[in-house]
Amino acid sequence: MNESFQYVVLALTQGLTEFLPISSSAHLLLPSQLLGWPDQGLAFDIAVHIGSLLAVIVYFRRDILSMGVAWVGSLGGRRRTADSDLAWMVIVATIPAGLAGIAFSDLVEIHLRSAQVIAATTLIFGLLLGLADYRRGSSDKVGKVTMITAVAIGLAQALAIIPGTSRSGITMTAALFCGLSRHAAARFSFLISIPIIAAAGLLKVLELISENIAVDWPLLVSAAGLSAATAFVCIDLFIRLIDKVGFMPFVIYRLLLGLYIVIFVI
Repeated sequence: MNESFQYVVLALTQGLTEFLPISSSAHLLLPSQLLGWPDQGLAFDIAVHIGSLLAVIVYFRRDILSMGVAWVGSLGGRRRTADSDLAWMVIVATIPAGLAGIAFSDLVEIHLRSAQVIAATTLIFGLLLGLADYRRGSSDKVGKVTMITAVAIGLAQALAIIPGTSRSGITMTAALFCGLSRHAAARFSFLISIPIIAAAGLLKVLELISENIAVDWPLLVSAAGLSAATAFVCIDLFIRLIDKVGFMPFVIYRLLLGLYIVIFVI
């Protein structure tokens, strides 16, 4: 199959799945399992993740600017606002995932990137998302996130290093269990994705530089653009529709996907 076609499919897949609670890692691993596609390499992985990062930054640019200005203003015990508190909660929720990535990324890469693991996590965390949505909270304000809530969501986010878990899925699940509404859970999940994706991308860039790998820049820029455009559309639609449609369609999709992997892949 044409390599350019594979790049297009995988870039679109990254953009479509990165911020939906269905696991982008599972969908990027499955083509190699089902179709025998080769690994597209580190440079491609960086490109599509940078595209996703650009999408979420552009979408939440006003929130990020307000939070950044307020956070700087709060340093040294100075004036606190809802935006500065939210910025601190984003930082707190990021720490567990960062530590988990540093401590366990090699273990995950060697032992957990398999269809069996993807099937199990897709099913288990899909059911958990369904339960959380059924028991969802009512607070529509992300500013209601407390230190305990941020730590809980951060610990949940640390589990996302396991393929098939879904970073957005597990953080939204935790946020719902902590009393946030669907909309607030989604918004906080998207905000805390920014430092994690940025840090992971930076580490991969340093790895790429150290390995001195030849890069096809036009192809990678195109892949990043496709990933960014599709991710932006997904974020916008998800934010607009989540209160109306709920998480159950994603739960059903995860269960069907998990069962498909169990029956036809494993």
